[in-house]
Amino acid sequence: MALRIAVLIKQVPRVEEMELGPGGVLRRAGLDLEMNAYCRRAVSKGVELAQATGGSCTVFTLGPPAAEDSLREAIAWGADRGVLITDPAFAGSDTLATARALAAALGSRGPFDLILTGRNSVDADTGQVGPCLAELLDLPFLGGVKMLEIDGRIVSATCEQDDRLIEARTSLPAVLSCAERLCDPSKVAPEGRAAVDADRLELLTAAELGAGPWGQLGSPTVVGQMRVYDDSRPGVRLEGPVGQQVREAVGMLDAAGVLAGVAHHDPLGPVADGGPGSGPLIGVLIEPGRPRVSWELLGAAAALAAQSGGRVVAFGLGGDRPDADELGRRGADELTILQGAGETSMVESDVAAALAQWCLDVRPWAVLVAGTMWGREVAARAAGRLGAGLVGDAIELTIEGDRLVAWKPAFGGKVVAAITSSSPTQLATVRPGVLGLGAPRPGRPVPVSTTSVVSRGLTEVLSSHIEDEMDELAAAASVIGVGRGIAPHDYVQLDPLRRVLGAELAATRKVTDVGWLPHARQVGITGRSLAPRLYVAIGVSGKFNHMVGVRRAGFILAINSDPEALVFGCADAGIVGDWREVVPTLAATLEAGWAPR
Repeated sequence: MALRIAVLIKQVPRVEEMELGPGGVLRRAGLDLEMNAYCRRAVSKGVELAQATGGSCTVFTLGPPAAEDSLREAIAWGADRGVLITDPAFAGSDTLATARALAAALGSRGPFDLILTGRNSVDADTGQVGPCLAELLDLPFLGGVKMLEIDGRIVSATCEQDDRLIEARTSLPAVLSCAERLCDPSKVAPEGRAAVDADRLELLTAAELGAGPWGQLGSPTVVGQMRVYDDSRPGVRLEGPVGQQVREAVGMLDAAGVLAGVAHHDPLGPVADGGPGSGPLIGVLIEPGRPRVSWELLGAAAALAAQSGGRVVAFGLGGDRPDADELGRRGADELTILQGAGETSMVESDVAAALAQWCLDVRPWAVLVAGTMWGREVAARAAGRLGAGLVGDAIELTIEGDRLVAWKPAFGGKVVAAITSSSPTQLATVRPGVLGLGAPRPGRPVPVSTTSVVSRGLTEVLSSHIEDEMDELAAAASVIGVGRGIAPHDYVQLDPLRRVLGAELAATRKVTDVGWLPHARQVGITGRSLAPRLYVAIGVSGKFNHMVGVRRAGFILAINSDPEALVFGCADAGIVGDWREVVPTLAATLEAGWAPR
């Protein structure tokens, strides 16, 4: 069967070159632009499938005229044509407004059997547009596709979702987001892009797509204040014999108060307990199998409720059997359980429909959702159904007037932006591990109610295989990060240091790319973010794409044999030497002169 394929791409600035100018305004002039890394996989797979089935591949992008260059690159790679959706009216589009514009463009140039997107964009890292678009088009969505097979109208996929692999099946038409490991990326040199015939490019304006509203007028979220994410560190590169450097480094760790808590995460303090108030209702979606992430969200919601005189309602799945008493200790004042067919394997589209209906029924002031693959799809679909504002990947939550302010990293983490929503219900996904975990409050009875859902039958989950435990790394007070400089058979040599620090292992993208550690252990722009008290980088070069993932670490200690390694500039302290000598010396020094307390 010849497949008509649409690929949605985004052009982004090179994040390493971004900086803020006077007044906190992002400097854009002179920045090199390129196709988003994940979108390169979508283009490559779209071209491959179109050629294999004798079909067609059309690439769409929403952006300024300069975004034409990315369309040219996709065509030079093998796509049939490119559609540039551009108009000043689209300025200020948030993810919902973007999804609406893309849906209109696809409708005007379709129909399409398969719509491919990147898993997320490296400048925003929300992963919201794909599932929101799927909801607007009433199509199934599979996120983080790592392996793909299409037989007639049936799509079978292996999906890479945080710490697990999911085998799923759906039918065409469908929307899929592409993981890094799906295929090799598309990439064409400037001269190849310039050679593309202009007749293969088409412009679509706002007027051609309809009345809208488009751009900022159609966006329920507003970007407010931006601030530079200040992650400057002393960058002290130690000198002398390894033993001397190690003693100095341990002294710095002790003086900074880091060693007092690396054996365990000290609680932030007790969860707020203002009692259920009559003010705003704050919902928290409880993700199955992720208790720690849910507790973090409940603690944050309880703090917001205490400030606003409101109450917290946990929204959980019946098949997961949420413990109402435990949720109450973690911040919930009430529990609503979602019941219906397939409770034990309820798919995101069904949960989103039920969550959206619940929001229409009870009108919560805000809903907090974990920034996992599962949570992002549920939240994006629910926002699409409600036309509500959704802030993705928040790392801090505050209240200003009657609005929730969600602070999120932007432009690869170079800045943090304050985002507010104008919709009655404000949604936010929160990056796991960044809010911390408060000590449980005294227990009290938690009223339990139920709501039902009818399956839409869009997708079927065949199996789920956990590669790693996501909570273990998020909860670790001490993390050792390894680069390609340490071979996997040598990881055992890190065990003495791991034991004395109680540390978990993390890795750079290059390590997980070759399968030395699970993808769930990958830290950085295309991985996850951590906020341990101590991060020890061993054999890590120190490139921005990795180090951005540990910006919130309390102390970074770098170990590298190259005195000019970039990592020393990103660390609080650095030891220059062969890790095979440094690691056992550091472990012995810590064990002899310090014990966890």
